[in-house]
Amino acid sequence: MASVDENIVFIGLPSLLHDLNATLVEGIWIVAGYALTTAILLVAFGRVSDLFGKVRLCTLGFATFTVASLLCGFSQTGGQLVFFRLIQGIGAALLFVNSVVLVADAFPLSELGMALGLNFMAWNVGAITGYTLGGLIVQLLGWRFIFFVNVPVGIFGTLWAHMRLTETRRVITEKFDFLGTTLYCSGLTSILIALTLQGTTVSLILTLLIGGLLVFFIFVLVEKRMQYPALDLDLFKMRLFTAGNIASFLNCLAYSTVPFAITFYLQLVRHLNPLTAGLMFIPMEAVVLVVGPISGRLSDHYGARGLSSLGLLFSAAAIFWLSTLNQNSSYTSVIAGLACFGVGRGLFASPNVSSIMSEVQFERRGVANGVRMTLIYTAAAVSAPLSLVFMSLAMPYNMLSQIAQGTVTTIAETGAFLSALRYALQMSVLLVILAIVPSLLRGRVKSNFCHGKN
Repeated sequence: MASVDENIVFIGLPSLLHDLNATLVEGIWIVAGYALTTAILLVAFGRVSDLFGKVRLCTLGFATFTVASLLCGFSQTGGQLVFFRLIQGIGAALLFVNSVVLVADAFPLSELGMALGLNFMAWNVGAITGYTLGGLIVQLLGWRFIFFVNVPVGIFGTLWAHMRLTETRRVITEKFDFLGTTLYCSGLTSILIALTLQGTTVSLILTLLIGGLLVFFIFVLVEKRMQYPALDLDLFKMRLFTAGNIASFLNCLAYSTVPFAITFYLQLVRHLNPLTAGLMFIPMEAVVLVVGPISGRLSDHYGARGLSSLGLLFSAAAIFWLSTLNQNSSYTSVIAGLACFGVGRGLFASPNVSSIMSEVQFERRGVANGVRMTLIYTAAAVSAPLSLVFMSLAMPYNMLSQIAQGTVTTIAETGAFLSALRYALQMSVLLVILAIVPSLLRGRVKSNFCHGKN
């Protein structure tokens, strides 16, 4: 449900902007606010779940997400929808940070890769639904129903979690670090806002960026003195944890560029409608559904280093392939490139998560998974603006902005726009290649860390 809402809004964005008379800035925040809120709160919620219980927080996440979805559907202005999307991101953060940890607590190390592969598969079912269901709902029922569709699912999920989920381990009784959490959230908010404010004054961007980095510096100093810190910096002393997260961050910076660039390509260069463009992504996600659990199971026997690195190699090759598309490329080439990218994602994700979590003791898993997911969502929030930076190196930023608003369409017939897309994809190839380095250097999973009994 939470992954559906990452993709479904893209399809309905033109309709809702028109109906609500919303500005382009509001449209950007309707999309980005969800990822930003999730990224900001994941570490804090990870620590809260360690202190107060993962099941309790997961159930609260279902309820929050459901209520926010209902409010999103009833929004009357762009500002209201932005606000309710931020609340939706709070619910998503509660769900994301606890789902992997609940799975990790319930399975022994020998079965962890397979279990996380199934969890990852559920995520991709939502991604497929978001790409395809959104266009169908908007066409038949209107954009409000892309939010209303969450309500019955959310009600069931809330009740099911409350009745059936139980804590597998004791709750840790430690004090919550309010100061550290406040500093962390403030610093990350400032940095992420700075990275999503392209087109504004350079002085404002630099002020927010430098201010955020300064707050982060203070945060690190404070956390070193805390007995029970919000972000356990000792986690980064673990080689598997650090290497896996660096590889994941670099890969996610590139990952979000692919649907961003290919959606532009399909709709502005090849003139496909949103629903048809969404259908083109099905093979990519379907391949992930198949490969993800298999790679997770294989990693239980053969380790994560080889499979994750091979997945990154597949992804780099696929993105480079997609960067060669032109106005006359066959749709088979597009689908094949996206499918190959799906193979890379499926090979990388489950083994990498298993490797990261394998070295973390139970009482630190909530915050550890919060750190992992924060890096992923930070990369997701930064990825699209970063892609625009790369594209603006090939053509003027103001022209790109006009294309995004739909006020310029003839530029799609020229080679300049394709060159900009190609440049963004090629830069993403370099990011994935860089991710291979920490993936290979991670070493083997240490057998002395176990996940307890079922």
